[in-house]
Amino acid sequence: MTTEAGPVRAPAGAQAVRRALDVLHCFHDNGPDLSASDLARRLDLSTSTAHRLARTLMGAGFLEQDARTARYRLGPAVTELGRLSYHQRGLHLAAPELNDLATRTGATADLALRSGAYAVIVAGGSVTPKVGLRRPLHSTALGKVLLAWPRAGEGGPRALPPLYAFTSRTIVEPGVLTGELARVREQGYALNDGESALGVRTVAVPVLERSGHARFALAVRATPSLISDERLDWFLTQARACARALEVLLLTPGERYVPEA
Repeated sequence: MTTEAGPVRAPAGAQAVRRALDVLHCFHDNGPDLSASDLARRLDLSTSTAHRLARTLMGAGFLEQDARTARYRLGPAVTELGRLSYHQRGLHLAAPELNDLATRTGATADLALRSGAYAVIVAGGSVTPKVGLRRPLHSTALGKVLLAWPRAGEGGPRALPPLYAFTSRTIVEPGVLTGELARVREQGYALNDGESALGVRTVAVPVLERSGHARFALAVRATPSLISDERLDWFLTQARACARALEVLLLTPGERYVPEA
């Protein structure tokens, strides 16, 4: 970035902060513990630099180290902040609604929000210790909803990284994805019919803010034999009823009050 006075430099220390955050992002895939050399390879850093960053994060509680293997994993500070965020967003209130939706439909019910190029599942049946919580936006019904009703500052399809094909049905052209999102907005829901995994069908709807943007996406996921074409409208009715309830339950305290005229 430049101005009339010349190039604008990042604040001192910004690169170190960015690198430290990149280290934490290396643990997104919920894989095994990582060594300093693993981190260095993923981030294209020297092993000594990766080691210093990891030790600094460990000192602040964001990483911890296995005494036997010397490998790193996420630390208690991440857990603490995650739990605080979970409750501040009111997501503990969503669990009973999602459980009820899953019981009524016989499908897995999930709630997700957007993080960059991913839909991050924050509540629901897919939140398990062994399953990663991030889903690509372009190949999932949750992601299509979040792209179709974006919040301020969130980029569209052309801001995404190259679109990876998970199956032969995955949309990999930005222009085709743009057309798909137009249909999603017109219909009021998104469908993933084997685009991320064959034999899986997912239908998703937005959980809207008062501004009309999607705060979350809500999905029900099952086999095509359960979410059949004949029963799709019924599943949509159930999902939309749950989404309307969550739109009220997940209001922040400041949003619950209408200002006086």
